[in-house]
Amino acid sequence: MLVKFRLNGEEVEVEARPNEILLDTLRLKLNVRSVKRGCEKGECGACTILLNGDPVTSCLILTPQVEGSEILTVEGLEEDQEFKKLVDSFVSEGAVQCGYCTPGFLLTAYAALSKGKIRSVDDAKKYLEGNLCRCTGYNKIIKAVVKAVS
Repeated sequence: MLVKFRLNGEEVEVEARPNEILLDTLRLKLNVRSVKRGCEKGECGACTILLNGDPVTSCLILTPQVEGSEILTVEGLEEDQEFKKLVDSFVSEGAVQCGYCTPGFLLTAYAALSKGKIRSVDDAKKYLEGNLCRCTGYNKIIKAVVKAVS
């Protein structure tokens, strides 16, 4: 089946099986490498994307479900000044080690920051709780997100 949606600001059409997960479509067919394969249960956040502005795990969404939707990944935000500010904050606070979880954290934080939902450490903890990191711990990530607010 042919599925059409906007990916990082551009219209795409992709042939997908009815049971194909969006994670596979993005990585294997559309070469979007920032979307990582993690737990495949929607629990780790490594495959997070922004679907119509909201962070979701692409391992739990079937590709046909995104027909007509807007999808953003890290690749689509490279020129966004607020996103750059967030990335710079991650770098300056040392919130990146292996980097596997970083795109998911960045997209989740970006969505919350864009909607004005993060104003404190407690807010950051709340909105990032669906993302797991096995390298850095969470203090530096939380600090980086809160720093990006100021």
